[in-house]
Amino acid sequence: MADQLRDLAQQLADLAVKMQDQADTETTLHAVVEGAVNLVPGVRWAGVSLVDGRTVQARVPSDPIVEKLDSLQAELDEGPCLTALRGHRTVRVDDMASDRRWPRYCPAAAAHGAQSMVSLQLSIQRQNLGALNLCGGEPGLFAEDSMFVGGLLAQHAAVALHNAQAEEQFEAALASRDGIGQAKGILMERLGVDADAAFGLLVKLSQDSNVKLVDVARKLVAAP
Repeated sequence: MADQLRDLAQQLADLAVKMQDQADTETTLHAVVEGAVNLVPGVRWAGVSLVDGRTVQARVPSDPIVEKLDSLQAELDEGPCLTALRGHRTVRVDDMASDRRWPRYCPAAAAHGAQSMVSLQLSIQRQNLGALNLCGGEPGLFAEDSMFVGGLLAQHAAVALHNAQAEEQFEAALASRDGIGQAKGILMERLGVDADAAFGLLVKLSQDSNVKLVDVARKLVAAP
């Protein structure tokens, strides 16, 4: 037992490093899903659902069946993942055939081959990032060991996902600032105005055209 625990700890540590080392959100999510399928007992298929404002985006399914399950939940507006996201908690389905919490979703999911499921919330600093969805092809696959390993993996995944999203947002902010700076320089040169006046012109163009400031700047920079 001690050897198994050491092996598990090492595998989770290796996976945590792998998730943190990814270049962007998409590759981070792929690492999360791959790790879930390989490490969590009972998992046959996995995917991640991300919170984007008031919408939920299904991402990186490990198998087409996960896409079908995500589509079902979106179409029916019910299911374990949505309940996990809305209730900020872990949701487990031991047997799709007998579960009555989602009367339309469960029979349809079972018909596609998913007989058991766990949705683990991905959250950090009280921010609800999404859910890690784990599916099995037989009832009763997700016992205490599965929940323990899945919970640890979800914690590591939430940290890696949060860092990846923060890095992308930072890079986008830098790109926006650079683009606006270039557009200001073009107006200063062409119109002979100072930096404040150039920025004011960009803001007015943005307001008059109802186009974001960064997009106005990008068009100006790209124009011949």
